[in-house]
Amino acid sequence: MTKRLYRSRKERMIAGVCGGLAEYFDVDPTIMRLVAVLLALAGGPGLVIYIVMAIVVPEEPVGAYQTMEQASAPPVVEVQAEAEEESPEAE
Repeated sequence: MTKRLYRSRKERMIAGVCGGLAEYFDVDPTIMRLVAVLLALAGGPGLVIYIVMAIVVPEEPVGAYQTMEQASAPPVVEVQAEAEEESPEAE
């Protein structure tokens, strides 16, 4: 599966650009946000790049990415059934 750049749905503050970049480069979203703010305040093209990316980069598809924990976690029904089997019944 190829890696694609999307605007994040779960790590978003404004348009999800920094969250999407953070997911793509596998870094903390706060670091990307700080870099974006520093570029914007330093007189660089940071704000313009952010706006262009918010328009051009597609939004992450619903359910496109799952974390390893989500992918390997058993469904809730199975967990409940196991808990019922293990719990002693009150008589």
